[in-house]
Amino acid sequence: MSEEIRVRFAPSPTGYLHVGGARTALFNWLWARKTGGKFVLRIEDTDEARSTVESVNGMLHDLKWLGLDWDEGPEYGDGIDPYKQQKGDKGPYFQSQRLEIYQKIAHELMDKGIAYPCFCTDEELEEKRKKAEEEHRSVHYDGTCRNLTKEEAQRRIDAGEPYTIRVRVPQKDYVLEDEVRGRVEWKAGTLGDFIILRSSGMPVYNFCVVVDDALMGITHVVRAEEHLTNTHRQLILYEALGMKPPRFSHASLILGPDKSKLSKRHGATSVGQYAEEGFLPEAMINFLALLGWNEGNDREIYSVKELIECFELSHISKSPGVFDKDKLVWMNGQHLRAMPVDELIPLVAPLLKKAMPDDKRLDDPVIMHKLVELIQVKMTLLTDAPEVAKTFFEASEPENDEARAMIETEKSKKLFEALAAEFEKCEWVREGYNASIKAASKIAEVKGKDLYMPIRVKITGSCHGPELVGILDVLGREETIARLKK
Repeated sequence: MSEEIRVRFAPSPTGYLHVGGARTALFNWLWARKTGGKFVLRIEDTDEARSTVESVNGMLHDLKWLGLDWDEGPEYGDGIDPYKQQKGDKGPYFQSQRLEIYQKIAHELMDKGIAYPCFCTDEELEEKRKKAEEEHRSVHYDGTCRNLTKEEAQRRIDAGEPYTIRVRVPQKDYVLEDEVRGRVEWKAGTLGDFIILRSSGMPVYNFCVVVDDALMGITHVVRAEEHLTNTHRQLILYEALGMKPPRFSHASLILGPDKSKLSKRHGATSVGQYAEEGFLPEAMINFLALLGWNEGNDREIYSVKELIECFELSHISKSPGVFDKDKLVWMNGQHLRAMPVDELIPLVAPLLKKAMPDDKRLDDPVIMHKLVELIQVKMTLLTDAPEVAKTFFEASEPENDEARAMIETEKSKKLFEALAAEFEKCEWVREGYNASIKAASKIAEVKGKDLYMPIRVKITGSCHGPELVGILDVLGREETIARLKK
């Protein structure tokens, strides 16, 4: 591509990072990384009553956890004030720090006659709205102040009369060629002249967005379809500014399992909550990518690198994505079991040590490595680690009557006695285990299922699980023999 691709994620810091916002950020990030472009993070914090520093830091933290690094925007880290420390040459990247820019451009548009001052009070506008409804007319501004002369408008401004600034909406059709939705049209007369700057000096949302996207050189806007209705106003404003609009892609909404819009009643909707529950960021990325995007096949498991290589805006679906937590859990298990053990150890070691603070075996890096190898195959979440580890570290009763029956036969009892004696004198390595089991099998005259299954049940309480010799590696000689003699 000849131009540098520039995309942005622009959340409002009025709460946590919702999974819908995370998916929007992900689609933009993937497109930037696919094309070698720039991913810009901009914070739309002009809602002074609801925007908080805590929400800003929470969103930055969650984006970092997901691995969605940004090329321009607020800095984040210990001891960093994101409002003061920002990277990039097109900032500031907080809308609250850009108010003078919006006010200056709004007044420039007014000076050019593209916009005009409106002195209608809230009471007068409400009266106009009611009258339009009674007469079954479109409810939009009737243009009362549109044709005031410059002299009259200036006289009222000089007199201190409060005013808003409205843009003159051209009476013509507007067309959007959306990368996902295709052709979208708005007919002339759909909108009346709308406000871009309130009498308080605060800009409105659509004006801020267009000014920021234009000045920051945003080439592609990828966002949820609920913003499609805003695009009409934004196209008008791009034209008013004499700027080329970016290419738009409006992704479908994310629905809950009951096909209604995803909300708290469907369970956790915060990215941070999923991190606390033990999900991997790689699995979350994989899952979010498939909520409204498909490569064109039935593939479900992707690494982040593979997603970057495959991602195309044209593959964003018009159909809503359904958030299925059971599928996310399954997908997390797939990613977790594919992870190299050395990468998994630092993620689960703190959880294991917190759950079993007095177990000195966890301080041995060799045992820790062997333990994580064992529990990895039985985990679906990181938070499963302590419970799964305890099945190896703590002696368990047989899991059911079938298992109990296996260890209560005379041959099994003879096997355990012989195996304990062999384990007392063997070298505690895999060759030693195997030789001991072979010797004990001859003494007890058992083999196959009647050999290995009773040993497994006696040592772990379960008929199924990881490779038996791996369990012996972790338990050690003393604990293994104690369980055989119990």
